[in-house]
Amino acid sequence: MSDESRKIAVQRLYHDESGESHFVDEMLEVVAQDFAPPAPPFYVSAGVPAKQAVYLFLPAGYVGDFHPAPRRQLMTLISGDLESRVSDGESRRFVPGNTMLVEDTEGKGHWTKAHTDCTMIVSQLE
Repeated sequence: MSDESRKIAVQRLYHDESGESHFVDEMLEVVAQDFAPPAPPFYVSAGVPAKQAVYLFLPAGYVGDFHPAPRRQLMTLISGDLESRVSDGESRRFVPGNTMLVEDTEGKGHWTKAHTDCTMIVSQLE
């Protein structure tokens, strides 16, 4: 891999044609750019049009039964300990700094539990 590009890990939650939801680990390319001159170049991904960004707070013990996402969104956990389960049965635990691309806007959706108070920033995509 060259010094001009790198890859970062992204977790994606999506639904298939039968409505089942799944997790998949993907690698997202970031490319060195002059993004904020006069700061030196750093690595930036391709842009994704967004509708809005909101902060989300889930209190410890919150459980959201299976539901589809209201729209495609990027969710980054800022603080707390969160678990999400997809309809194929896989469950994943999220810690601060984890980001998930949520695309299960149809079908059975996903289940969510906040093990501790959780704060997230959610970018709702167009």
